[in-house]
Amino acid sequence: MPEMTLRQIEVIRAVMMTGTISAAAEMLGVSAPGISRLVKHTEETLDIRLFERKAGLFVPSVEAGAVFDHVREVYKGVANLQDAVGSLKRGENVALAFASAPSVAQVIAARVLKRVRDRYQSLFIDLNILKIEETVDYLLLERGEFVIMSSPVQNASVENEKIAEARLLVILPEGHRLASRPEISVHDLAGEQLIGVEPSDPYGALTASPFRAAGLEPQHALRGRFAQTVVSLVRQGLGVAVIDEYSVAEAELPGLHRRPLAERSSIDIYVSRKKGRVLSGFAEHAILHFRRELARATEEGPGHWSRT
Repeated sequence: MPEMTLRQIEVIRAVMMTGTISAAAEMLGVSAPGISRLVKHTEETLDIRLFERKAGLFVPSVEAGAVFDHVREVYKGVANLQDAVGSLKRGENVALAFASAPSVAQVIAARVLKRVRDRYQSLFIDLNILKIEETVDYLLLERGEFVIMSSPVQNASVENEKIAEARLLVILPEGHRLASRPEISVHDLAGEQLIGVEPSDPYGALTASPFRAAGLEPQHALRGRFAQTVVSLVRQGLGVAVIDEYSVAEAELPGLHRRPLAERSSIDIYVSRKKGRVLSGFAEHAILHFRRELARATEEGPGHWSRT
């Protein structure tokens, strides 16, 4: 049994809507003779008279009524498909869920989400802030598509990919005596009120590593659970801290000075996801911009620190 092609359906619908070959040709942006030949060929192939010719107009024939009903339904379905594609492009009725370590979430994640929202204006975004020990459940239970962490997630069902490297630096309250120095050593911090994260925490261990490499054990006067808590405590003049550059990546940081750490130290940034999980286009787009924004922050770092 002969079948109608989408092109034949398109032409038949145009003639049905406009009533003339010339108007259908104009509607489709093609020549009138081509429309006429295709209508004739379709009628001959199907062995059905589709149109009556009355007073120069093409009127759907009575016997072809069911065909035209289906043509309308096909085009309704095409229109719905186009609407669905358009909604997907805008990010409507879909969601992106992912998580980040606090150090990356404060500044970098906000920049990334601005880029994602520029592309997908209506996309719902669910950003969670997690500690490393919370990430396994988050990924394996598929609460989100990926996480951005400063340590790899240690689980056989999770795959980790390094996407950036952050320098460690020193932050000081405004007016601190060490702020005049171009760089600061961990030995300079030995007599200071040191603020940090518990060294048994993976992030705390990373920020403590330059002290331990120099034969020192960091003695904290104050501790916070998250990097941003540490930043706030330093801003209030309660002490000094060693921290990663992404936690203080803002161009302006009132109340704080940033200085390079003399002992060159860094931490790696990973994107982690459940093995075998295929990421959405939204997630891939977000990860692309995480790579770019993390790289940009690293490139800008020292130039900004010397002025703040």
